[in-house]
Amino acid sequence: MTLALSVWLAAFIVTFLLRVPVAFCMIISSVFYFFIEGIDPGVIIENMVMGFEDKFVLLAVPLFIFTARIMNTGGVTTRIFNFTESMVGHLKGGLAHMNVAASTIFSGMTGSAIADASGLGLMEIKAMEEAGYDRPFSCAVTAASATVGPIIPPSIPMLIYAMLSGASVGALFLGGVIPGILMSAAMIITIYMIAKKRDFPHGKAATLRSFMDSFRRAFLSLLTPVILLGGIYSGMFTPTEAAAVAACYALILVIAVYRQLGGRELVFAIRDTVESTGMLSFIIAGALVFGYVIAREQLPAALAGYLLDITTNKWMLLFLFNMLFLVLGCFLDTMVLLLIVVPIVLPAAIQSGIDPVHFGVVIVINMMIGLITPPFGMLLFIVCGLTDTPLSKVIREITPFLFALLFVLLLCTYVPGLVLFLPGVVGR
Repeated sequence: MTLALSVWLAAFIVTFLLRVPVAFCMIISSVFYFFIEGIDPGVIIENMVMGFEDKFVLLAVPLFIFTARIMNTGGVTTRIFNFTESMVGHLKGGLAHMNVAASTIFSGMTGSAIADASGLGLMEIKAMEEAGYDRPFSCAVTAASATVGPIIPPSIPMLIYAMLSGASVGALFLGGVIPGILMSAAMIITIYMIAKKRDFPHGKAATLRSFMDSFRRAFLSLLTPVILLGGIYSGMFTPTEAAAVAACYALILVIAVYRQLGGRELVFAIRDTVESTGMLSFIIAGALVFGYVIAREQLPAALAGYLLDITTNKWMLLFLFNMLFLVLGCFLDTMVLLLIVVPIVLPAAIQSGIDPVHFGVVIVINMMIGLITPPFGMLLFIVCGLTDTPLSKVIREITPFLFALLFVLLLCTYVPGLVLFLPGVVGR
């Protein structure tokens, strides 16, 4: 390693361990590299600013964030909650099944695991506690079910991956449908086995009239993913335009139809969207500078050569990538993995013959599992913070769900058709 590269890497590790925000870690370490190499500092600004000019797909991110905020504050989550309760609430452990079903439906509207856990989470946990479920188990189910959010389209992590890889956003969205359904099914089976063992209560069976009433109340909300995906795959609009349509539809729904969003709530939703978008944009800007150093030092090519020296078998490489992302996912944030690690390993994946859409969906599943993996799983902290529950108790309850999701990850890794079937059918 050259002196500049060694200082760059050391500066990033030190600042990261000092808990400096990751965007600053990337920029500070890059400044050291630029200084040692004698590169004009103006290149930093150029990469941070100009790097966004051809990233049209990134416009979808704030729009999906805004849609999630509107849905959370405009009564949509309550309607979805009631609808799923009427579907599966009568089963043994019914409210836990309802938790998964609600997250699966809500994931088709927001594309964010954090939005799911923050929006539906507290409502689901309170309902489960009132029905006799213990709080740590309720928190574990809520955190685990939220991982489906970015797998079933739309998906903010897949949008970022599409920007990095050049893969089709539509193909990535379609590729996540079957894995997302499998993740939900795996969690429902896990809940069923735990419910039998612990003798969880049955919920109240819904009558046909109450079911139809809850469906009627939720119908317009349930149309959101239909409008989104139907518009994208029919060619009516691009994924970015679809995000704008979703945001407009959500606004009309909660203001004109449900009448549950006032001016104050709208201002708060806009403010939260601006804050989240600003934070994410700064991270991406830092990653663009960081990526300049990575590209200049040809690190992806070097890593690709190293990995391909170990094995040229794509299945073995997929195993190595899974292990890498599962381990890093225990400690690093999703955006850090996407913006720093993916650009380094992607060339090796492509050179070995791994389909970029398959690779992208598998990597996003890895990162979602990381969100519920101790010690730093973000979703664990969210549900514990919402309910003031000790993290150690939630970790014990989340373990069966971790194994269930790891099984789905293996299936999607070594049966590529589960990911590529729908993109192949629609692309014909």
